[in-house]
Amino acid sequence: MRTILFVLIVVVLVLLVGVGSGFLDINQIRSAKAPAVSATGNGIVAKGGQTPAFDVQTGSVEIGTRNATVKVPELQVKAPQGQAGNQAEQNSVNGM
Repeated sequence: MRTILFVLIVVVLVLLVGVGSGFLDINQIRSAKAPAVSATGNGIVAKGGQTPAFDVQTGSVEIGTRNATVKVPELQVKAPQGQAGNQAEQNSVNGM
């Protein structure tokens, strides 16, 4: 039950964002009419009625590629001064 409620809330939020951003335009083109209901000795009879109709216009999203030049930062690693020779000696001693 919680899952269904969560899904309905997400759908409503998506519709609100779509309409609010102009990506989704919903116009009602036919109104709704309730059916005529009458009770007879044989039971309840319903006649007529009409469901509403809507015209929905959606925006479009275009996806493509293009060539671009991107500057990539250069990384340089330098050992601290006075440590370069000392590091080589330590490596040779530890290698034994």
